[in-house]
Amino acid sequence: MNRRSLPVAAALAATAALLLTACGSGDSPKDNDKIAGADQGEPTKAPPSATADPGRPDLSLPSDVTETFEGWKTGDKTKDAVLADAGHAQTAVTHAVVKGDPEDTALTFYQAGTALAGSQDWVKTIVDSGSTFTGAVRYYAPRIVVADQDTAAVTYCSDESKAFNKNRKTNKVDKTPVTNDAYVLYSTRLEKNAQGVWQTTKLQSERGNKTCTP
Repeated sequence: MNRRSLPVAAALAATAALLLTACGSGDSPKDNDKIAGADQGEPTKAPPSATADPGRPDLSLPSDVTETFEGWKTGDKTKDAVLADAGHAQTAVTHAVVKGDPEDTALTFYQAGTALAGSQDWVKTIVDSGSTFTGAVRYYAPRIVVADQDTAAVTYCSDESKAFNKNRKTNKVDKTPVTNDAYVLYSTRLEKNAQGVWQTTKLQSERGNKTCTP
């Protein structure tokens, strides 16, 4: 499945860089917010509270498109809220693609800044090519830093080995061979807006990163 790929460094370095950019010079995470992998629990079909909260957009996907999120809960209220919206930001991209709308409300709700601009350009490229998605994507191994009440950074992996592009008109599926490029490392910066949503404002990705490959 064609996902955006931008060069990034190793997971922790990328997270730290995004976080420092978000905080401004001189800021750093507190000792009790050091990066750590979330506990592995039962995988969920979508991040928590995808549509439960009033005013949040629908993120439902077609029956042939599924996303699971492994280890997406830490037991910490703030971190879990950050992780949930980080997951929503990813699902919003998929939602925009399957709807064929780069201006999809879900995408503009969960993303902002350069992340939104890049995602909208990428969604437009996929839609203009006549493609959509089918299959299953697994998101796993999240790592999170919460710098303050309004700023956080998250890295996580995705497994796209069971997801493929599909022709929007003919429904023909392009089942390309699975390689290490099916495993993607994402590094994101999130900022809490006035409505309490942790929007993804910066997003970088790297295919085949050893952090994520089997």
